[in-house]
Amino acid sequence: MVDDEADIRESLQALLELENYTVEMAENATAGLRKLEAGNYDLVLLDLMMPDRSGMEVLRDVRERDTETPIIMITAYGSVEVAVNALRAGANYYFSKPWDNEKLLIEVDQMISRSRLERENRQLKRALKQRYSFPNIVGRSERMLRILDLVSQVAPSRATVLVTGETGTGKELIAKAIHANSARADQMFVAVNSGSMPPDLLESTLFGHVKGAFTSAVTSRKGYFETANKGTIFFDEVGTISQEIQAKLLRVVQEREFMPVGSNEVVRVDVRLIAATNADLKKMVEDGKFREDLYYRLNVININLPPLRERKEDIPRLVDFFLSKYCKEDEKFLDTDGRSQLRFEPEAMQLMMDYNWPGNVRELENAVQRAVALASVGTVAADVLPDSILQAGGARIRRDAAGSLPNDASLFEIVADFERRKILEILEGVNWSQTEAAERLHIPLSTLNQKIKRLNIDVKRKSTGQGG
Repeated sequence: MVDDEADIRESLQALLELENYTVEMAENATAGLRKLEAGNYDLVLLDLMMPDRSGMEVLRDVRERDTETPIIMITAYGSVEVAVNALRAGANYYFSKPWDNEKLLIEVDQMISRSRLERENRQLKRALKQRYSFPNIVGRSERMLRILDLVSQVAPSRATVLVTGETGTGKELIAKAIHANSARADQMFVAVNSGSMPPDLLESTLFGHVKGAFTSAVTSRKGYFETANKGTIFFDEVGTISQEIQAKLLRVVQEREFMPVGSNEVVRVDVRLIAATNADLKKMVEDGKFREDLYYRLNVININLPPLRERKEDIPRLVDFFLSKYCKEDEKFLDTDGRSQLRFEPEAMQLMMDYNWPGNVRELENAVQRAVALASVGTVAADVLPDSILQAGGARIRRDAAGSLPNDASLFEIVADFERRKILEILEGVNWSQTEAAERLHIPLSTLNQKIKRLNIDVKRKSTGQGG
């Protein structure tokens, strides 16, 4: 409820709380916007006239970023013109003061019920779409679901798409999903890694050449664009191509034609182009390193992939996906239905959840593949993880002022605290000899070393102190 009149706020709060609604109040437009930015609400009651900003301004601000939350406008000015303007600006309903309490409660109930039903339907459609349309794209975080929605919308069109994101976020996977869900799905999907080829070779690879075009051109050869005719060509790392290739690429995008190297004949093609980059192309345009006209031709539809550290809720599903994939490849730890029975121990999963994954999904896949290859039993311990993961996080164990674990300590913290105390006890008992401690604990020395690093046990300082 956003209203500058205290008696209005209090009366509405009492009315709604009697119906078991939880009501939060804001005394002006600024406070209301702050609350709306910080939280999610089922419905907003918004006053039209407030001293700092009008309700119409607040309505427009909210609708720029949120088109779904129901908003009911409330005002003392009951003119038809005001009501029409509010509804045009995105309000869902309109009440004049004084209002009928029973009608208000009926409208609030119906609007919230309808909004929840629509939200559930959207989530169901998204889940079905992800399950059946994109079998190789794993992710149910809100950002990934929005991306899958966008992929579904752009796939049937001919529009050029620019996929951006850090290395390892799955740009080629998105390009393949667009192709697979388009009318071109039965035609060729040709991937070009432009960053791995010198300019001369790239030009011949893309556009083909005729016999005698250069010293080693002993026969004529079709390029990738001609090979991909009627299909899709995927340009990875498009920001690395030379200015000369940029000019030729622009012609293909604009005119759908090109000339092979060494030829004067024009070849026409019908190819959908999907480009990808981990660079800031707009900055490259400003620096004169990338053609502005080509940038706008490529950036018709932009799909920006989030780094894995910004969608960590997808990590458990990704881990399960890669465990199944590599257990099948290695034919190990499979049940009778061919499903993976291999699992990471809770400690190992916690380390993976805490890690920032600079290499994104590709780095996570590599870590899981390594774990499957090294696994000898059905559970994967933390010490099997790569050193980069073990050394990056360490075990973060919260303690209160007295040095004890807090009441809400997680199982991971409880286990890590016990493990740390036990290792310290054994080390002290063997005069800080790690070899003897490993023997006492019946674990390999390498495993003990990993645990010492992860649990932040300062062996050097302790052993030096003993020696002194």
